[in-house]
Amino acid sequence: MTQVSSTRDPLDLLIEWARAGQPCALATVTSTWGSSPRPAGSMMAVCANGRIEGSVSGGCVEGAVIEEAGNVMATGHPAALSYGVSSDDAWAVGLACGGLLDVYVAAVRTPTHPQGTLDLAMLETVAEKRRARVPVIVATELATGATRLLYQTDAASDASSDLAARLDARARDVFETGRSLRLEDEAGQALWFLHLIPMPPRLLIAGAVHIAQVLAPMAQTTGFSVTVIDPRTQLATAERFPGITLETDWPDETLARLGVDNQTAIVTLTHDAKLDDPTLHYALNGDAFYIGALGSRKTQASRVERLREAGFSTGQIARIHGPVGLAIGAVGAAEIALSILAEIVAVRHNKPLGRISGWA
Repeated sequence: MTQVSSTRDPLDLLIEWARAGQPCALATVTSTWGSSPRPAGSMMAVCANGRIEGSVSGGCVEGAVIEEAGNVMATGHPAALSYGVSSDDAWAVGLACGGLLDVYVAAVRTPTHPQGTLDLAMLETVAEKRRARVPVIVATELATGATRLLYQTDAASDASSDLAARLDARARDVFETGRSLRLEDEAGQALWFLHLIPMPPRLLIAGAVHIAQVLAPMAQTTGFSVTVIDPRTQLATAERFPGITLETDWPDETLARLGVDNQTAIVTLTHDAKLDDPTLHYALNGDAFYIGALGSRKTQASRVERLREAGFSTGQIARIHGPVGLAIGAVGAAEIALSILAEIVAVRHNKPLGRISGWA
């Protein structure tokens, strides 16, 4: 199996820089309103050597946030920043079109830079949980920068503490909605920010075929963690899929081992029922947000009949996007891959678009 190289994720790079002894800070969007282009929970890592990764606004306020991050790294004191239409700074940083953006900046605390409020060991735990695809919330007390980790399996908070009970209830909301949120007091003053650390969306492709050679790196560039699955080792090679994780067990066995969560998309591209059908059987019994299968309408009709004979209901079978992809008139592997990825992204954001007429 070939391992994927660094995805240049802000959190991973922040840890890498801190381990190397560099002063660094994390800027996190805590609230937005109006035209702000990045949702709450968006991250930007800033290093004292000038390197940055990630975004908190798509470019509007990055310069101002980077400058403030320098002060935070120097002092160790976190900073809560606000930019919006009512602020004089809004025109300077580019939000005059009508938006509101709150950003929290905190420095990383290491043995060589002990003044920060973000503990490196805590960040390493968060990264480890994310790799294991375990949902975790980083709860930050905004006044002090103190943090704690919250998990779905945590016991209920002590009801004798009103704040703890409210924090626990807010955490349940975050896990249920999948959105990072603030806990505010009765006057609307933000007390805590509950940052649900996002698991990277994952694309599992069954079939190391020509379309997969285009789809896999294309999906990587849009933030998906990609695995190509094919027991045909003459096709599933590092030369054909450089930088892509490869699995050469049977697809259903691989899915069982990797696990399928609601941040996973699955696409079958083999045109071979011996490979496609077991993949679909496993996928239909899981939580994948997208299931797609390559083939013409005739191929899809045959596939549907086999699934019915296997005991799958009409509702289950309807989860399959088949023929796979959006109706963009695609010709050739590259355009077909584009239509597939576009449909995956549309479904992930609950923006279903047109459907294709079928690939031969």
